[in-house]
Amino acid sequence: MNTIPKNTICIWFNNEAEEAANFYAATFPDSKVTGVFHAPSDYPSGKKDQVLTVTFTVCGIPCVGLNGGPVFKQSEAFSFQIATDTQEETDKYWNAIVGNGGEESECGWCKDKWGVSWQITPKTLTEAMAIGGDEAKRAFESMMTMKKIDVAAIDAARQG
Repeated sequence: MNTIPKNTICIWFNNEAEEAANFYAATFPDSKVTGVFHAPSDYPSGKKDQVLTVTFTVCGIPCVGLNGGPVFKQSEAFSFQIATDTQEETDKYWNAIVGNGGEESECGWCKDKWGVSWQITPKTLTEAMAIGGDEAKRAFESMMTMKKIDVAAIDAARQG
């Protein structure tokens, strides 16, 4: 029997929790689907034996996808933030999300095809913000002009 984590992120889906969890598991390191649970009886947005919840991890973070129906939609109020080391890694995750029916947004944000928001954030940007001062200001102003983050541009901005 799997150990039940003390804290789990629950993400509401219409009826695509299993598809989303499989995509996340295939896309991100330290990610996997850990369980698929079927409804024991009919419920407001589904029928007995349909997939009700899916347990999975995203980069080691425990999550549950709930097929709760169309009542609630995703918003940018919740997002996964994925720290990347290189432009290649940034491109890999960004392109996986956007290229699988997702959409670009601003400043390193994108949405997957299920409406879940992702921040694909190179560590160089986070490091610049932590340093503060003029270096942070230059990196921040550079980031504000981008959709997908350009690591070389952020590094150049950090240098002044």
